[in-house]
Amino acid sequence: MDYDQLYIMRIRSLCQKYGLSINKLATLSDVKQSTLDNIVRGITKNPRIKTLHKVAIAFGMTLSEFLDFDELNDYSFDDETEE
Repeated sequence: MDYDQLYIMRIRSLCQKYGLSINKLATLSDVKQSTLDNIVRGITKNPRIKTLHKVAIAFGMTLSEFLDFDELNDYSFDDETEE
């Protein structure tokens, strides 16, 4: 799985867990819906940390809690090819 897919998966799983649509998450996080749509569709490969922080707060989490999940913690950058 690519690195950018990990936070897409995280956002989608948290939305499902809390019963939130991307539209509702946009409202709660004060992040434009188009920005969140671009992230979860994989168009935006590297969202700003400020954006992820706002998303984390919308889920009632710190940024550290948002980024602390097994798939990300187990990710190896050594497996990536240089571009």
